[in-house]
Order: sequence, then C-alpha cells, then structure tokens
Amino acid sequence: MNDVARDLQAILNAMHPDPFGFLGLHGDGGELVLRSFQPGARAVTVLTLGDRKPVAALSPHDGSGLFEARIRRRRRFRYLLRVEWPDAVQEIEDPYAFPPILGEMDAYLLAEGTHRSPWAVLGAHPAILEGSAGVAFALWAPNAAAASVIGDFNRWDGRRHPMRRRHDCGCFELFVPGLDPGQRYKFELKGPDGAVLPQKADPYARQAERPPATASVVAGESRHRWADAAWLDRRRAADARPRPMSTYEVHLGSWRRNPDEGDRYLTYAELADQLVDYVDGMGFTHVELLPITEHPFDGSWGYQPVGLYAPTSRFGTPDDLRALVDRFHARGIGVVLDWVPGHFPEDAHGLARFDGTHLYEHADPRQGRHMDWGTLIYNYGRREVANFLMGSALYWLSEFHADALRVDAVASMLYLDYSRGADEWVPNRFGGRENLEAIDFLRRTNALIRAQAPGTLTIAEESTAWPGVSRPETEGGLGFSFKWNMGWMHDTLDYMSRDPIHRRHHHDQLSFGLTYAFSENYVLPLSHDEVVHGKRSLIGRMPGDRWQRFASLRAYYVFMHGHPGKKLLFMGGELAQEREWNHDRSLDWHLLDDPLHRGVQALVRDLNRLHREVRALHERDTTPDGFEWIAHDDHENSVLSFLRWARDPDDLVVVVCNFTPVPRSGYRVGVPRPGRYAEMLNSDAAAFGGTNVGNLGIVEAAYHGSHGRPWSLDLTLPPLGGLILRHIGDG
Repeated sequence: MNDVARDLQAILNAMHPDPFGFLGLHGDGGELVLRSFQPGARAVTVLTLGDRKPVAALSPHDGSGLFEARIRRRRRFRYLLRVEWPDAVQEIEDPYAFPPILGEMDAYLLAEGTHRSPWAVLGAHPAILEGSAGVAFALWAPNAAAASVIGDFNRWDGRRHPMRRRHDCGCFELFVPGLDPGQRYKFELKGPDGAVLPQKADPYARQAERPPATASVVAGESRHRWADAAWLDRRRAADARPRPMSTYEVHLGSWRRNPDEGDRYLTYAELADQLVDYVDGMGFTHVELLPITEHPFDGSWGYQPVGLYAPTSRFGTPDDLRALVDRFHARGIGVVLDWVPGHFPEDAHGLARFDGTHLYEHADPRQGRHMDWGTLIYNYGRREVANFLMGSALYWLSEFHADALRVDAVASMLYLDYSRGADEWVPNRFGGRENLEAIDFLRRTNALIRAQAPGTLTIAEESTAWPGVSRPETEGGLGFSFKWNMGWMHDTLDYMSRDPIHRRHHHDQLSFGLTYAFSENYVLPLSHDEVVHGKRSLIGRMPGDRWQRFASLRAYYVFMHGHPGKKLLFMGGELAQEREWNHDRSLDWHLLDDPLHRGVQALVRDLNRLHREVRALHERDTTPDGFEWIAHDDHENSVLSFLRWARDPDDLVVVVCNFTPVPRSGYRVGVPRPGRYAEMLNSDAAAFGGTNVGNLGIVEAAYHGSHGRPWSLDLTLPPLGGLILRHIGDG
C-alpha cells in the first residue's frame, strides 16, 4: 500500500493523525497537489478565489470520495472548490487551507489551566480568518486518537471534517468557512484504541438544542445592549453583609405556565414581564434561579447539567436570558444563579469518558461517582478540569451579569466519604476524609471571582459543620460570601410541625440557632428541597385546624424575618401552597382567591418591605452586636422575644413570637430604652387572615423592670402570632 492509499484509508476511517498534512494544497516537487474529500460528489473543480477562474479539475480516486489534482504552479494561492452534487452545485472554501486557530498564549494558558476566559477560545465561535467568515471549532480531548466536527453542514459524517491536533495543549481545532450561527453540531471522537465514541456535545457550547435533542448550537455574538451600568457600579462598591437580602427562589419551568397553549413554559421574554413585576411587587431584593445551565432531564430540576456554558434553550436564546437579567437590574433586583460544580450526569453525549478516558471524572468509582445520585464527580485536581469549572463561574458573572452564584452540594465536594460506607472511599494523602483537591478548587474559585468580578457573591449550600465556609481563605476559610443555614432550617421546621401542646418540650429547636448564628455569614433558607419527596409543603407541615395552620405559618415567617441572617423563600411559600412542588406543573395561583392564602402573600410582602426599610432587621445580620435575647427560656408559654439593633443605636426593634393558639394579655418584655414602640407588623392582623388581636399600634414603655432591663412593654400577644415593634422615640 502506497502513502496516498494509507492516508486515504486513514481519512475513510476518520483516524488520520494529521489531516492538514494530507488534505488541502501542498507543494510537491516543483508543483502543487490539491486533495479534497467530498464523498458523494460527482465532480470537483478548483477556482481562484478572487475571480473564480477554473484552475484544474480534480480527479476522483477510485470512487472513495477523494479528489486530487496536480497543478503546475510553484506558489500557493487562495482558492475555492466548486463541488457538483447530484442535486446541486456548491462553491466553498477549503477548511484545510487555513492556519491554526489557537494562538500560542491561549494554548499555553489552556495547558497550564490558568486561562481566565477559556470559553472565548474553546467551543464554537463565529470568526473571520484570513478575510473569510466561518466558525472556529476548538475542543480539549488530549487522549483521543482523532476528532471531527459533525453537523447538518456535513450530514453528521465524521470523515468530512477531521480536526487538527494541537499537541501543545491537548486540543483539536478546525475553522470551517461559510458556516453561520445557528448550525447544529457535535464532535465525533475516536478513543485511544481507535474505537468510535458516542457523539459528544461541546463542553464549551454557549447554546444547545432544546431537550430531548442533544446537539450543540453555534451561538452568534451577543447583540444585547446592556443598560445596567449604574447597577454594576453600585454593586462593585457595596458590601453585601449589612445590606438587605430577601431572595425569591424560582424554578422557571414551573413558576407559571401558559394554560392556553398546552401548558407550555413561559419564555425568558415573558418572564421578563411577568416574573420581574411579581418579584418587584412582592418586595424581594433578589431572585435565585434553579440551574439554567443546559440539562437533558427535566426531573433533575437542572442539577444534572451537561452544558455549563449554555443557558437552557427551554425558555429562549442566550440574549433572551441577558434581557431578563437586565430587566431585574432595572428594578433594583439582584440575580442569583444556581451553579453545579459538584457532579455531572452520565448521559452519553456529555462529559463521561469524554475522549475515551476518564477525562473530567476520576477513574476510581470510590472517588468519581456519587452513588446516591448516579452521577460523576469532577477531578478537581486536574488543572484543565478546574479551569473548565472556574471559567464557567466567571462566564455567568461576566457574560450574563449575574450578581451571585449559589454553589450546590458543597458538602459532597468537601468529604471523600460523603454518603459512603467504610470501604467505599479513598483517603487523602494524609489518611483523612477531606477532599484536598476540592477544597483548593473552591478557595481558588472564590478568590478568582473576587478578583475578576468584584462585588459579586458566592453562596454555599453546605450542610455540615465545616468551619469557615464564609471566612476568607487567608484565615483558613473557603472564601464564600454566605452559607445556607441548613441546621436552622431543619430545626425550626421540625419544631413548627409539632402540635403546639408539645412545642414547649422542644423550645431549644428555635433558640439553638443563636448559639452559632454568627460563626458564618448565614442565609436562612426555606428552599425547594423542603417541599418535595414527601416532606409536604410548608403549610402542609403546620398542625391543627385550618386557621391554626395558617396562623402558625405566618408566625414562623415573622420569626424568620426577625432572626439574624439573610432570607430565602422558595416560590409557592408566599402563597401557602398546599401541595408539594411539582416541576411539571405551575404554582397554584388560583389559591389567591382564598383570603387566607392571599393573607400569607400580603404578610410576606410586608415582611420584605420591613426587611428592606428597617436597618435593624438587616444591617447587623452577620455580627453578634446586632442581636440580644429578651427571653429565650419561656418554654412553658412557647414564647420567644429578642432585640435587633442597627449600627445606629437609636434604631431598635423588638420581636416577639407566640407559638401556641392561646392569646396572652399582659405579657411583659424588658426593653433597654424608654419611650414609644410602634407595632410595625402583627401576623394576626385581619389583612393577613388573622383575628386582629394586638396592641392598637403604639405601646409605651413603662419604668417597670423586667428581664434585667429597667423598662418593659406590656403586650398583648396574638395566638400563634408574631409581633415586630420598633422604637420610635424616647419622649
């Protein structure tokens, strides 16, 4: 077999180690030889690029699809190929006439794992190369024997567009002239043994087909013109810890649907009208979106993504999402995106065994697989994998102007033995259970975000007592801005689910959170995880008759908003939705026809207003000098009372919650200041669905010692009710 025959066989097998060394135009003994692989073509002619004059007809090679011509010229020239198909004639530029795509510095930084914007060079990008428009494809797959880009433009035939190998960074690349944004594509790879792998979606794709379809889509350059410069300037200058933060957590696919059109999803554009108005009207300061990175399975809620750079196409285009974020910012609402670096699914078109090896994941299932979820774990110690993940974080913050990333399942990243038996995990090099590579990855990611996207936040969903999650790396912490307080959530929900007659035996479930409330910068979450899988809805957990259930939920919301920590409420909680959340159905908006449900919504709206306007309710959320118990030990009456302070000592709030259905008159609480206290909110108000048991708006402090303080308030506590009173003057 001669050299041409061997090269041709390699092309036919999509296994050529150097397709640019065989295809295209090459010098050969004082003349030029041009080869083009066009299977199914009737004829191929080479034309000069400028004036389209015929130069030579290429001869077919044994019906293989290879066409070849020897051209009596010494100097290379720009050319077109006129390809005659059975049903059409096509004039194209030859992809194998173009130079490499990746520059030396990009290749160096990718290999080193320190590229600050890897999405700008890897993936698929409309580009102009040597004056020709097309799409530049680049892929990291260091162990693949060969790689091709496939799509509608080449009939998904891996032989037609084999890619150039870049040994300096483990990448493959190809510029395909004539392609436009919107093209569907994937990569066909051969494993190290030459076996063809499942067709792979682009890990760096910035757009994808709508599931269940799985192809990547060439994304055009953004045409969105941002209008949030003033918002970004304020964000850079702000310290989030003393600022109000009440977050509405949303699953975009089930917040509201269009029943008139087959119960379809709302689009990003429709959400920009409806959701933005609602969040603004309800007084939330932030909205948090369950993962919108592309994911194949609706039932994962987005927590099993395959496209960490692609906004899900379920709701529209990437620019549609940008417009949604812009609209939130125009209303003064921050946008938090759920981000999932903790695991990924095994879908054949995804990252699993990407180049025929365990490239993104650990090979050992004791390190590389989450048994509970059937998902794979990233190899955080591999620099290119860490760069892929850190790039994704920066991508959402920079390209979509997200204000924060909520990092999912951090505990599963930190512990090598997470949800594993004694023989199902591999200790670290010191014999411990800590995942040292993941710890280093999280610290570096948080430091990078602070440096590259100042003013943005990272929020950890971390369910253990790992120390210093929200403390700086320089102090041994992980560097997150905030941490979800899972202990508070579980303790207080368990307390609220108990019959009021038994609550006095579990009083410490409400008070215990204050023993560690300032060890981290906490968010108090009532999240989606608490209203699924048989846990019941929030209102469904409340005991007693219908009135008691609603009153208990209202009192609980007052306690939550009085308690130190930022706030988060999953959608439907403000409606007192009766059923568990179902990702395939809209929220039960019809419940608002009922006064009790409407009353809970009104309460949440007013609590958010107070949270924003009253500095004592947010300014010292993360420091112990902003909180002081009045009485945490009145378990017999199931009453808690405490003070909240702003930085201004004149800004003082009293919170009192009664978790029994017994109204209590003459209930005295000690206060540190004389004067008048305004009843800013009473969860038993008729406007909220209550019975109007309260204090008629103003209470005067008496010089009557109580709880170790010289003055006190003589209060009427509503049954299953919460009060927020504000000191309004010493006179």
